[in-house]
Amino acid sequence: MIRPGAIGDLIVSLPALESLKTDYLEIWVAGPNVPLVRFADRVRAIASTGLDLLGVTQTPEGLIETLRGFDSIVSWYGANRPEFRQLVASLGLPFTFHRALPAEGEGRHATDFYLEQVGAPCGAIPSICCKAARENFAVIHPFSGSPRKNWPLEKFRRLARGLERTMEVRWCAGREDPPLRGAVFFEDLYELACWLAKARLYVGNDSGITHLAAAVGTPVLALFGPTDPAVWAPRGPHVRVARWNPELA
Repeated sequence: MIRPGAIGDLIVSLPALESLKTDYLEIWVAGPNVPLVRFADRVRAIASTGLDLLGVTQTPEGLIETLRGFDSIVSWYGANRPEFRQLVASLGLPFTFHRALPAEGEGRHATDFYLEQVGAPCGAIPSICCKAARENFAVIHPFSGSPRKNWPLEKFRRLARGLERTMEVRWCAGREDPPLRGAVFFEDLYELACWLAKARLYVGNDSGITHLAAAVGTPVLALFGPTDPAVWAPRGPHVRVARWNPELA
């Protein structure tokens, strides 16, 4: 299976990927997401395979033979590239392509969108196993992949001051996020996941890290502004969603 995309894109599609598990399953994903896939026999970064060069430059040595070695290749990579689809068809490679993102206005939760694509029952909850004992601290991640999805930082700070009456508050940020003094950063996303699993509470925007916190079972407050939580909210029994108005923020 070939699943490009950022952290949240991978997590909402985990139940669909896992439903296709066979005697041998290999999954190719974006490099940073490799540690998050725990159920496959092998996980590889797409860039390490040379797939992103196929049809663009000279075909990396051994790639075609590797692809021919699979009985089936389910791919969300290349779905919007007709020339890529035509190339793999001309090579006789066993690709099945799926649309990478739900269409605007479909209204289905993204996890169900991916489950339906592979013929699996809807309603599953993305899950990543982390064995961690709960501790008395909250985590706030005040960023996302788009500034327009970010609740104002000062409001997060105000919320933190209230939480600090009952528990320690720790902040986290990613490599691409704006500098945030005192924020924790993890290079390995599974290490981040296990750290989040210890938290008593997580608060964040519509972001991949918010999906990650929900997937490890941490109680989550997800703050949604311009995006639709009916489609993109994290799933889980301990997830609560609050909407905010971008025009009033």
